[in-house]
Amino acid sequence: MRILVLNGVNLNMLGKREPEIYGDKTYNDLENYIMDYANSNSIKVECEQTNHEGVYVEWIQRFDGDAFIVNPGAWTHYSIAIKDALLSRDLPIVEVHLSDINEREEFRKISVIEDIVQHRVMGKGFDGYIEAIDWLVKQ
Repeated sequence: MRILVLNGVNLNMLGKREPEIYGDKTYNDLENYIMDYANSNSIKVECEQTNHEGVYVEWIQRFDGDAFIVNPGAWTHYSIAIKDALLSRDLPIVEVHLSDINEREEFRKISVIEDIVQHRVMGKGFDGYIEAIDWLVKQ
């Protein structure tokens, strides 16, 4: 199985942005955490992060693999472009959020992709990505 982990806008600011919500670990720490787990379990995983919505869409369109794990960041709440790109692919999708978006501000409770993903993981920090990988592998 080959999984593409796509992280969106502002995730590069982990460790600096709102540490009371997201903790003090960096994006690099997150990537290393995911890759260490994947490598130790012989799972092929690629991680990408961008602050540019068009780049995110192009990665979705170009990916030649088996499944997506997506954390679009703020785009979760309004990006129809990302939703349409995901809809154009017939691959399993797991939506991941470090914090529980249902326990945050009203606007964060909206996910325009929740109706097209097969599984959602929220509020589990870095471990949410591991749960997402495990869920996909078991499918």
